[in-house]
Amino acid sequence: MARVKGALATRKRRNKILKLAKGYWGGKSKLFKTAKEAVWKSGQYAYISRRLKKRDFRRLWIIRISAACKANGMNYSTFINGLKKANITLNRKMLSEIAISDADGFTALCDKAKSVL
Repeated sequence: MARVKGALATRKRRNKILKLAKGYWGGKSKLFKTAKEAVWKSGQYAYISRRLKKRDFRRLWIIRISAACKANGMNYSTFINGLKKANITLNRKMLSEIAISDADGFTALCDKAKSVL
């Protein structure tokens, strides 16, 4: 049988990694070994950040709701407790959007939560 050389497959694999490392600083974008390490590490950071993003947005929404609650004379925990007892099921993302865009609507929600408590 004829000898098979893996030059084409190796070049394709290396070019794929170097393409992913495009724009990295210094040798990380030009040298295969360092580019491979940088791409691998950036993949780890991306995976972790996809999870952290959910956590960060939830914190932001809670901060916004809390600020709007304080403007209406109550704190966040009593507001959420009042909404649960009033069977109002709005998630924190929508509550923060209401707090930003519709202050009157949020005030009505605060009044409803206060009346139930």
